[in-house]
Amino acid sequence: QVQLVESGGGLVQAGASLRLSCAASGRTFYAMGWFRQAPGKEREFVAAISASGRSPYTAESVKGRFTISRDNAKNTVYLQMNSLKPEDTAVYYCAAKSGLYSSAQLGEYDYWGQGTQVTVSS
Repeated sequence: QVQLVESGGGLVQAGASLRLSCAASGRTFYAMGWFRQAPGKEREFVAAISASGRSPYTAESVKGRFTISRDNAKNTVYLQMNSLKPEDTAVYYCAAKSGLYSSAQLGEYDYWGQGTQVTVSS
């Protein structure tokens, strides 16, 4: 069992930066991902990282602006978000996937956090 708690969301202006954190407890050696869901839209993949922290990757829509990383000693995964745009406004969810390798597929994730709101004003 894994418990995930996100933090770091907020209201910022376009062009600003935020860093989201996801603290994991319980069994923690999982591949991790970040997803987001805007009002009226489906939840979509943002970034993922393997259990070891190798091979992080991001969705094309955020490539070059968002970076995923993890600190296994702290059982924490981060999403650094730079150059934020109004279209990045969404609830951001952290998710854990059994196994070592990450995935962009929402259905492969077993555990989810409660989400943290990110609002970017223009």
